[in-house]
Amino acid sequence: MNEKLNDKPKEIILDDNKVKNVKTTKEASDIIVEETEIKKEVEKKIEIKKKEVVTIVHENASVDNFNWDKASSKVDDYSSEQRKELEDIYNETLSVISEKEVVTGKVIAITDKEVVINIGYKSEGIVSLNEFRYNPELLIGDDVEVYIESQEDRTGQLVLSHKKARTLSAWDRINKAMADEEIIKGYIKCRTKGGMITDIFGIEAFLPGSQIDVKPIRDYDAYVGKTMEFKVVKINQEFKNVVISHKALIEAELEEQKKRIIEQLEKGQILEGTVKNITTYGVFIDLGGVDGLVHITDLSWGRVKHPNEVVELDQKLNVVILDFDEAKKRIALGLKQLQPHPWDSLDKELKIGDRLEGKVVVMADYGAFIEIKPGVEGLIHVSEMSWSQHLRSAQEFLKVGDKLKAQVLTLNREDRRMSLGMKQLKPDPWEAIESKYKVNSKHIGNVRNFTSFGIFVELEEGVDGLIHISDLSWTKKIKHPAEFTKIGENIDIVVLEIDKENRRLSLGHKQLEENPWDVFETLFNVESVHAGTIIAIKDKEAIVSLPYGIEGVCTIKHLRKEDGSMPEEDEKLEFKVIDFSKEAKKILISHLRTYKEKIKKRNKNVHTTDIERTTLGDITNLAELKEKLDNKE
Repeated sequence: MNEKLNDKPKEIILDDNKVKNVKTTKEASDIIVEETEIKKEVEKKIEIKKKEVVTIVHENASVDNFNWDKASSKVDDYSSEQRKELEDIYNETLSVISEKEVVTGKVIAITDKEVVINIGYKSEGIVSLNEFRYNPELLIGDDVEVYIESQEDRTGQLVLSHKKARTLSAWDRINKAMADEEIIKGYIKCRTKGGMITDIFGIEAFLPGSQIDVKPIRDYDAYVGKTMEFKVVKINQEFKNVVISHKALIEAELEEQKKRIIEQLEKGQILEGTVKNITTYGVFIDLGGVDGLVHITDLSWGRVKHPNEVVELDQKLNVVILDFDEAKKRIALGLKQLQPHPWDSLDKELKIGDRLEGKVVVMADYGAFIEIKPGVEGLIHVSEMSWSQHLRSAQEFLKVGDKLKAQVLTLNREDRRMSLGMKQLKPDPWEAIESKYKVNSKHIGNVRNFTSFGIFVELEEGVDGLIHISDLSWTKKIKHPAEFTKIGENIDIVVLEIDKENRRLSLGHKQLEENPWDVFETLFNVESVHAGTIIAIKDKEAIVSLPYGIEGVCTIKHLRKEDGSMPEEDEKLEFKVIDFSKEAKKILISHLRTYKEKIKKRNKNVHTTDIERTTLGDITNLAELKEKLDNKE
């Protein structure tokens, strides 16, 4: 028996140092392969040894004469040498393992929380079921890689990790998968900004949202917890980042499918599709592997603000092919083309001059588009909105959504165009202009606009007139109408002239009062003197305010004061009228003349007094001389 037990297959025992010195996953893989082959040979020879031992035991013992008391006692039937030999035989039935290495084990049990794995050691290892989330199809009997954390913990349990085993070999497998364009499985762990975090061979890889599917994803959370197939599309070796794609798996097939579909397309062909995406400019339709675009203008014959007014996501509908570019794989689709054009169903009796009802759908500065019925629109130009000749914006008259009545001005069924008018529904105010606004009649108007030569006044909508700047005031010289009034204010006017053919009214404001120059002619006659206040002093003349609100003009030469100095603005002086023009409405005055005449008069008086004094003196002297002569005589 001892000879048989000593016959051990020593030549097949693994080298522990070789296992412990493993540095790469490839070396570990090679050792695992070598160990597996050796294990098979060991197990075969050990099985023979077991049978031999069992036979020997049966030859020397039986159940009937088995001594249970002796078996329970501490007395050992084997010598220490024999027991050591038996222990060695038992140990040879076990795998030779080392801590911190990767080995292959077999799943022997799966519970709700744990997976029991046999690696051929004296005890099985337990791994958390969470480490197998990426593989929901795990079954008993599957071979899995595990990393030996410890041969025994405090309870004598073998400690294994499947996650660490995957991580050690993951990078080699990921690089190989990318090089070979291999399809791999991954477990989607959670959602992150812009995509999903996925477990690939124990390494976290990034799955961009755009790479989940060829269709836009609306619910990312629905993918969390799923196991899917991927292709590795990018690896950053420096930062250990991996980017994967599920979309790449189906794109090649879709491209081929798209090519086949486009080859069969024809303009005018009607296909069924599904609304895949809605944008502000149109709707993308999935035609079964290829996408087409229905532009917003091809959704309906009527006006559409946003495509979601007409369609909704995942809606199935028929579309017609308008055009396609085989090279660029672009397909233009139409929805409204499947319906008859509304212009074709327009009332055949409709003619110019008829009145219609409609709704404002679009506004522009030059006019408004009126929808008579969906797909049938007419334009009301801003000039047809009012009889007024003022340049205005259409927004002053209408706004989107307004309902109104209008008259047909032009109608072109071939070009599908129609022009409408609003003002035609009201009487033309110029038809009765001569009776309503007679010459010399007085009215109140509204100041609408200024020009350098006058003021445009609106008497009523469509009836405007012009007040020339010279007809604003009898007395004041107005350089610009803004000095006289403001836009939007009311002003009293009198009708001076009517030009019905050209729709023009000549208006006046000063004519509301009598011409004061008829009175001024008697008050400001030449040589009359008046007090005045200097309003403004210019290079050659000064403007002086005279009584009764009239203004006079004094040249600089005639402005100098008696002491030789020049007066200042707002200074009050006396002025003499030296010229009066009723036609030109101009008074020429002088301050110089007021004191120059006084100087002449004073000089004249002084000369006369001197003569008188000399004559009287002479007479006195002569009288005295005569008296002396008389006395002498």
